[in-house]
Amino acid sequence: MIQITPSINRTDMIRCALCGNAACNKACEKLRPSRLLRSIWFGNEQTAVQRLPEENPCLTCSAPCENACVRPGEVPIRDLVNRLYYQVKPNCETPLPENEDRLKCELCGIPLENPFLLSSSVVASTYDMCARAFEAGWAGVCFKTVCTLDIHEASPRYSAVTGSDGSIIGFKNIEQLSDHSVAENMKIFRELKANYPTKFILVSIMGQNEAEWGELARLCEENGADAVELNFSCPNMAEGGLGSDIGQVPELVERFTRAAKSACSIPVLAKLTPNVASMNPAAEAAKRGGADGIAAINTIKSIVGVNPHTYVSAPAVHGHSAVGGYSGNAVKPIALRFVAELGRNPALKGMHISAMGGVETWQDALEFILMGGGSVQVTTAVMQYGYRIIDDLKDGLNLYLAEKGFASVKDAVGLGLDSMSETTDVLERDTVVFPQFVRERCIGCSRCMISCMDGGHQAIAMDEGCRPVLNGKKCVGCHLCLLVCPQHAIVPGAKRIRR
Repeated sequence: MIQITPSINRTDMIRCALCGNAACNKACEKLRPSRLLRSIWFGNEQTAVQRLPEENPCLTCSAPCENACVRPGEVPIRDLVNRLYYQVKPNCETPLPENEDRLKCELCGIPLENPFLLSSSVVASTYDMCARAFEAGWAGVCFKTVCTLDIHEASPRYSAVTGSDGSIIGFKNIEQLSDHSVAENMKIFRELKANYPTKFILVSIMGQNEAEWGELARLCEENGADAVELNFSCPNMAEGGLGSDIGQVPELVERFTRAAKSACSIPVLAKLTPNVASMNPAAEAAKRGGADGIAAINTIKSIVGVNPHTYVSAPAVHGHSAVGGYSGNAVKPIALRFVAELGRNPALKGMHISAMGGVETWQDALEFILMGGGSVQVTTAVMQYGYRIIDDLKDGLNLYLAEKGFASVKDAVGLGLDSMSETTDVLERDTVVFPQFVRERCIGCSRCMISCMDGGHQAIAMDEGCRPVLNGKKCVGCHLCLLVCPQHAIVPGAKRIRR
């Protein structure tokens, strides 16, 4: 059975660099270790293990792949493959699907091979990049925002918040729009549509007035775009009255949506800013203006990494910086909240939601689908790991749909909305779910006791063997201990009704 929590944790391969031209592959005659490692990293080991040979070649191998690694001896490749065989494989009850038909869906009535698109950014900004993404298996792209502005980017323009493994958790950019001319971009769209007629070309546009919004929408349609996305959300515009400045004013959203929609016959999506308390007013305004769908979320205004010596935040540009857009896996909870808000709004019923905000794995994408996303857009993960992540996005989601018995990914859209409320007053509060300690996993680190003592309800003590003991009279079932345990040695246990 597919497990949402990975059978093998990312920390087990924390030193793997996820190389492009991986040396471990050259040293192994039987497997492609880098592909297996990548699947583990992206929570897709259930698919990876079913593509292994029936007999485990690592049993009689001296593991030359580990010595060939760019970090020799630091990545336990043989152990990880053995764990795929003996920990993961026995739990695989659903065979790999024979095709990807379950992934087929649509965006405003236009067929998609799968729900995965590149979002409007540098990852979809040239013909070559879009072509390589199509060849890799992405169903479509949202091309970087076309405009008539004279764009000159700052350097550097990226910064990041990283985790203990060095991977990017949160990503800040101060990048603006496409620096190609309108004519150059139109040529790209014509060539893409001619060479990849089945791929979906969504084009982001930004105008400075109603006439310009309409003209750009018209040109995109004439030159091969399948749909346009109205950028009401970029937080990095040098000039006022553009980007997120528009998205915060429903009247402007409605006016410019109407201008674009009246000038073209292809679907129009409004990409809305998360820099608001609620996205519903702007979304409803977009619908009044004729929008066929909503794209959400764009990046969140942020300040990252203030240097303690220069006092300048990152990225520093000649001693200065600016508020920029925050993305990456760290923003996913915020993005899910906004997508769910849109999905639950009856006034938006029938509108397509193209969801984004921190997607790295197929599980991330699934969460957005369950909250109402009919398609899923990705940027920051591609910037970090490359177009190749589409393999695990498709494989993992496809196997999940097969395991659940879904005929189509469309059957999963919005299934999580009924259980979600905007407030906590609907939650049952009479039951306590106690933690249960899994003794064979516990290493006696006392992390659960420390957190419970200083951040909880003083319900955990350590016995003489340095093992946790629960005081049920004090425990309120908050589950802080489950979250902080580095060994995953605490699980939900018995329930008790409050008296």
